[in-house]
Amino acid sequence: MPNPLHDALFAPRIDQETAFLVMDDADDLTHGAFLRMAARFAHVLRDMGLEPGDRLAVQVDKSPEALAVYAACVMAGVVFLPLNTGYTPREVEYFIRDSGAKMVLGRAGAREALLRDCQRLGVRFETLEADGSGSFPETATFARHHFEPVGRAPDDLAALLYTSGTTGLSKGAMLTHRNLLSNAGVLAEFWRFTRDDVLIHALPIFHTHGLFVATNIMLLSGGPMIFLPRFRPAEVRALLPGATALMGVPTFYTRLLDDPEFSRGDCRNMRLFISGSAPLLPETFRTFEARTGHRIVERYGLTETSMNTSNPVEGERRPGTVGVPLPGVDLKITDPDSGAALPEGEVGMIEVRGPNVFAGYWQMPDKTAEELRPDGFFITGDLGVQAGDGYVTIVGRGKDLIISGGFNIYPRDVEQVLDAQPGVLESAVIGAPHPDMGEGVVAVLVPEPGAMLDVATIEAEISGPLARFKQPRHYVVIDELPRNSMGKVQKKALRDLYAGVFADVS
Repeated sequence: MPNPLHDALFAPRIDQETAFLVMDDADDLTHGAFLRMAARFAHVLRDMGLEPGDRLAVQVDKSPEALAVYAACVMAGVVFLPLNTGYTPREVEYFIRDSGAKMVLGRAGAREALLRDCQRLGVRFETLEADGSGSFPETATFARHHFEPVGRAPDDLAALLYTSGTTGLSKGAMLTHRNLLSNAGVLAEFWRFTRDDVLIHALPIFHTHGLFVATNIMLLSGGPMIFLPRFRPAEVRALLPGATALMGVPTFYTRLLDDPEFSRGDCRNMRLFISGSAPLLPETFRTFEARTGHRIVERYGLTETSMNTSNPVEGERRPGTVGVPLPGVDLKITDPDSGAALPEGEVGMIEVRGPNVFAGYWQMPDKTAEELRPDGFFITGDLGVQAGDGYVTIVGRGKDLIISGGFNIYPRDVEQVLDAQPGVLESAVIGAPHPDMGEGVVAVLVPEPGAMLDVATIEAEISGPLARFKQPRHYVVIDELPRNSMGKVQKKALRDLYAGVFADVS
């Protein structure tokens, strides 16, 4: 029987001894060596009692072995469930219980808490360390190097990824073979990846960007990845001359720009810089272009859909936008209340449809029905506007919308004006309960290094470009914005922190 992901990603590479994972402090792995490791791991998964459709929860550090576990799951038909290494034992327990995971791979440092939870839940626990050691790989030492892949249908589950759960319980997004393979194929072609590309991989592999986008694209195209445990600006800068592509979050690019010596020479062989997972400031886009000659490609994706839009490789890369819908992806802007399509240029809810859109939320049929329409359109929760030529601009999350005095205020509109003020590195605009207006606008500002922000001056400067009802009623200056592991600003944390700033307003 066919196995879509295995047949497309792994089968063409099984006998290739071409470079795949280029390591800084360990032996490099060829495609063949990597897939032999994955085959050994697949045998162990089966020997440990995991059957097709069972879930394997994985909370381990980034390593070639951790990536090979993903490949092993594909081969064995096991549903791969990667977990953020920053999750607490309590959070991990929820994911294990909710998913019905049959086995957990974790780190020895978290063994006591995880093992206790696994024993209570009747779940097997094995270890895998960053250096490739642990009970799981040790068991695989003498396993066979070949594994006959389990047959899977295109709509069978390949992975279960949990959303952040900022507005309630985390939801498990069910991703099928078709979802992952279709998106990887479209992106590889849209971004023009070939076997001649060398990708710097400094992203985590518990998230769509680093796991399914970067890895699957490079397996499809046949090129190698410089596989780094994490992003270190000086290390990445030193590696750039030997690479052609970098996938990152906006923080990658701001930190590279923090180095005054970073220049065009470092990027002389680079073909493509890609950014996502959080908004890329237009100022960062322009500064990066001025310093390097490269225009960063910003794209837009979600856990439930992988990538939906992207600025083009060949064509205008428009700062402040996330580009145009990818081939095969339908995108429309709708009224958040009625669901009716809105005219061009109006702000509304972004909805997408395509083979990349997930199969629904794990064991949450009611939630699935709320967000996944019968005609296949997924209600993303993101507010945006689409220009006549297709370019999409994200203005914020639906839950971040501020309603003050009956007026709708999109935080991104205010943030763009604040970010343009002298001395402001970045900003986050949130709503806080207001006794008179319902919500009041709060501006949280981060100054540029060495800058002293004069709030009164900023207030005066923004009074021209911003309508009165959009102007912040309260300002906070902090050293840095709270972010998650992918660089997204955690506005819920800010709303919780500053919920009482208007409490004394009468």
